[in-house]
Amino acid sequence: MRYQRTVTLKNGTSCIIRNGTAQDAQAVLTNFVSTHGQTDFLTTYPEECTFTVEAEGAYLNKQTESARDVELVADIGGVIAGTAGVDSIRNAEKTRHRAGFGISIDKDWWGLGIGRALTESAIECARAAGYLQLELEVVAANTRAYSLYQSVGFVEYGRNPRGFRSRLSGWQETVLMRLELD
Repeated sequence: MRYQRTVTLKNGTSCIIRNGTAQDAQAVLTNFVSTHGQTDFLTTYPEECTFTVEAEGAYLNKQTESARDVELVADIGGVIAGTAGVDSIRNAEKTRHRAGFGISIDKDWWGLGIGRALTESAIECARAAGYLQLELEVVAANTRAYSLYQSVGFVEYGRNPRGFRSRLSGWQETVLMRLELD
């Protein structure tokens, strides 16, 4: 799915929310490794990233050409400050109305509105793709993210007290949230 929008961040800087492309592969991988080392709220640790630059480039191109899925980047003057993705849960008839949402922002760029811009863009893409429900899982202790998701309409529908098992803090409760798009 092709997408592009320019937003003005809280500090007045322009940020382009757009598809990641093969040319962004190294920067996206660098962002992934960085963000996954900056917080304990993401699903993996930096060393668990097994993509090569070539594989990442192929994935980004596949997402750009997809009719239903998308990988967005927040581009600030050529720097990838964050990423967000919308992916089909399953393509089976009973579940093809559902998509999953994931997001990460480099800590250097927190608090400027990039998370909201990426989230709103992902919701727009999910609607355009014909999904009827967008889903996510967030660590309960990540109150900033939880509040953002609530503010754009996501509602909690369950909790998993042993959703993540962190090396640092042990069990982390995860909150299941969904947004109806129809």
